[in-house]
Amino acid sequence: MKSLKSNIFSLGIAAAGALALTASCGDSFLDVSSKTESNTDNFYKSENDAWRALIGCYDGWRQLGSATTLNFYMAATIMGDETFGATGNGDGRGYQAIDQFDQSQSPADLTLYTEAWKLSYAAIYRCNELITRENQIEWIEGSGNHGLYIGEARAIRAIMYFDMVKLWGNIPLFLEPVNENREQADPDAVYAAIVSDLKYAIENIPDDANLGVDNSGRISKYAAEGMLARVYLYYTGYYGHELNYSGELAPAASLTKAEALNAVEDVVTSGNYQLVDNYKNLWPAASLVPIPGENGWDTTLSTYAGDANPEVMISQKYTPTGDWDGNNDGNRWLVMVGMRNLDSAPYGRGWGACTVCPNYLKKYEPGDTRLSASVIDIKAEGIDKLADFNASWKDWREYTGYCMKKYTPLRYGNGNTGSNPDGTGDMQLNNIQPLTIMRYADVLLMAAELGSPNAQSYLDQVRERAGLATVNVSMDNIMKERAVEFAFEGIRYWDLMRQANGGDITAVADAVVASGGAVENGSAPGSVAFSREKILATKGLSQIPHDQITLSNGVLKQNPGW
Repeated sequence: MKSLKSNIFSLGIAAAGALALTASCGDSFLDVSSKTESNTDNFYKSENDAWRALIGCYDGWRQLGSATTLNFYMAATIMGDETFGATGNGDGRGYQAIDQFDQSQSPADLTLYTEAWKLSYAAIYRCNELITRENQIEWIEGSGNHGLYIGEARAIRAIMYFDMVKLWGNIPLFLEPVNENREQADPDAVYAAIVSDLKYAIENIPDDANLGVDNSGRISKYAAEGMLARVYLYYTGYYGHELNYSGELAPAASLTKAEALNAVEDVVTSGNYQLVDNYKNLWPAASLVPIPGENGWDTTLSTYAGDANPEVMISQKYTPTGDWDGNNDGNRWLVMVGMRNLDSAPYGRGWGACTVCPNYLKKYEPGDTRLSASVIDIKAEGIDKLADFNASWKDWREYTGYCMKKYTPLRYGNGNTGSNPDGTGDMQLNNIQPLTIMRYADVLLMAAELGSPNAQSYLDQVRERAGLATVNVSMDNIMKERAVEFAFEGIRYWDLMRQANGGDITAVADAVVASGGAVENGSAPGSVAFSREKILATKGLSQIPHDQITLSNGVLKQNPGW
């Protein structure tokens, strides 16, 4: 008899409200009392049990951002051409190993992704528990929750497997709640499981379910449709053909271009999502104005559209209740990318990872309003004139003068942390800005790329919001648009990878090599250069944690180049 304490933990999660102008907390679907006395003999009986288990699935997914500072978002942002690894001048060079696809940068860092690996499989185990026990649950007739809850669990599992197979390429596949030493699966089987799960979610989550502010963070049918198109574009790009799987490791599954296009067109015609009028209003640090000497934001000048704005389709939610006693509820990766030990309201301090590559800024056209909304320009904003700047600068590796604005900790005008609504808490633990997984702008550009008859209109809508004139629809123009529309959102690297056309990652190597350039290390001049050969040797994939290979007695195999 297995106790649910290990499978559905941290159910006692306090609510996370929208980081609105008042930055106040409100009730959330994650606000559930912990009942760790449950076990698999007395659980999975009632619809309420299924609800609690579903929250456990969401929480397991959320743990990837709460309990580790190197999650899938961080990895993708580091590996591409947007940022350098950076961090402190005296820190270890693990982020440099990731950034440069070079283990020799930090030979002892053989477990860079161990926590992400373990948390991913722990979360998938939770999903598998609920999914495989659906037929023993007494569903309430007419409630509609059977397909809804199982659809959400399968969508969560699909999203996690999609992140894992992109990052590592070769991973074990578990579609049932078992603990065993299992070989890595054919990637086609993993993608078949992903597609099968997303199609189930699309067919079973009601059209009107999980919409609106009150359901922020839950996955809707339309979110699953957007993800299905994203899976199609990545799989066909990286592997060079459409999916048509009929093996034994996963359900038979196929996915065509027409299905992917129909999915995103359905999102558009549903009318449930729209572009926020001003791009900067998508991001707290770009649109919140602190009140000098006080907690809170100036409600007259601040323009943040809110965590649950009508453009957000999927987001990973956090709460301000994390502590050092194992309650991992806050956004732990956010502090990694904040300015190195430097506060400048509305920006809060962090550890200085992911400094923006100056060469990447050249991708923005003159007049593109997305640049100032996405990037902190330290000199242009006068931050280098602060009394604390020199100490920060001298402790900062791979300093470029530019940091990510979309995801940075917040600071109120009185110096208190603004990422926790009441101004209290630990700046490492209690940041609550969600990670936006997918926005409606992505759906518009994916539909254009997939050949929608409305492709020109979709591209024009995205560019018009950025203050730019129309350009003709072409693959080149769409990819250029994606590079700046989704910069620093964990998307750019995978857009590069899916240009591989069957495994040739020259586009990745070209982009990463071109992003190199001058930096300052502890205020001393330096540079970052990338080896094309090392990038090509890895095929763009990341290190399988060496301790997991050891624990598997060699059943797991390391990826090439690592």
